[in-house]
Amino acid sequence: MKPVYMINGFLESGKTSFITYTLAQSYFRIQGRTLLILCEEGEEEYDEALLKKSKTDLVLIDEEDRFTPEYLIELDKKYDPERIVIEYNGMWDFRNMKLPVMWAMEQQITLIDASTFVSYFANMKSLLIEQLRKSELIIFNRCNADMDLANFKRNVKAVAQNAQIIFEDSRGEINVTMDEELPYDVHADRIDLDDNGYGVWYIDALDNLPRYEGKTISFLAMVMKPKKFPKGYFVPGRQAMTCCANDIAFLGFACRYDKVNELKEGSWVTVTAKVRQEYFDEYRGEGPVLEAVSVESAKKPEKEIIDFT
Repeated sequence: MKPVYMINGFLESGKTSFITYTLAQSYFRIQGRTLLILCEEGEEEYDEALLKKSKTDLVLIDEEDRFTPEYLIELDKKYDPERIVIEYNGMWDFRNMKLPVMWAMEQQITLIDASTFVSYFANMKSLLIEQLRKSELIIFNRCNADMDLANFKRNVKAVAQNAQIIFEDSRGEINVTMDEELPYDVHADRIDLDDNGYGVWYIDALDNLPRYEGKTISFLAMVMKPKKFPKGYFVPGRQAMTCCANDIAFLGFACRYDKVNELKEGSWVTVTAKVRQEYFDEYRGEGPVLEAVSVESAKKPEKEIIDFT
């Protein structure tokens, strides 16, 4: 299988600069040729000398209906690349993107111009979310101190929960701390979460689990009992709308509880639990595992779905 590196983003989001930087790195100068597929032409162009030095063949596909497995197979036969880099057009529907069977997605990276994120998130949310959904790395560039980067991070994490998110200004990478933006006191030993607080806590715990470890969390939740979970565990969580009414995800962490058999799937409970960082098979690694202190029956809330939109 030939590895494919997919670089997503809207026009002028920094995709060409990112790929140019990558091609110039010594670690990228390996055996075989690289096929670089350009799906739109921006203001910045690729340097011919760099392409030659990095053994890269550039092909332009500027019409979505030409980006087909059949045409990509033709390119594969013509150039016989060792690897493929695709600078994908952010205005194309990513759900329609198909690759040849002998190409395998190795990594998906999304570039975002922070100065236009609010506008794109409001007006082109469905296209943006499809770019983000399976991305392993998301880079916000052109950041400045006036932007609500903590909120940007929460919006993105709601869709791409396992992605690494990096913020960069003109001087390079910057660290984004969310302490002052949290709707609760992160330093308290016990944190009682309302609907908004639960969503924020869930997203923040994915990135900053150590600061919650050992703390007591209390929240209203729906009961989910996955069939593949080991005995004595369930998932208390909330449904969240990340894009539109047709794009709803269940957000919750595994919870250890000795009376799981007494819980009914889909029922509502108030959970009070200790937060632990543990290895869990379903996570395929370490992650947040709740240890129930109490699980009490509760009324269904008027608003069942948390809105991340």
